[in-house]
Amino acid sequence: MVQDKTYYVYMLASNSRVLYIGMTSNLCQRVYQHKHKIFQGFTKRYAVDKLVYYEETNNVWEAIRREKQLKKWRREKKISLIENVNPGWYDLYEELCGKGE
Repeated sequence: MVQDKTYYVYMLASNSRVLYIGMTSNLCQRVYQHKHKIFQGFTKRYAVDKLVYYEETNNVWEAIRREKQLKKWRREKKISLIENVNPGWYDLYEELCGKGE
């Protein structure tokens, strides 16, 4: 039996609004990793760890396509997308994943 899996395309922001776009099948775990700077790289270097936007789909290829699409967008268009659903740029992590991290 094939199990349905959920895939997420997400945007993280730093306090100074540096943006990062990624894709994962476990959003809570992945954001936790960003928040605790578990891996070296862009998000650790620029303290990009606030979940400000996400989308979900059951199709991995759609998630990959969407991630690539968003990465090509101009910054202004990304900001507009975020502000349409999260105008205060609040960290959505606790709401989505709970306070227990």
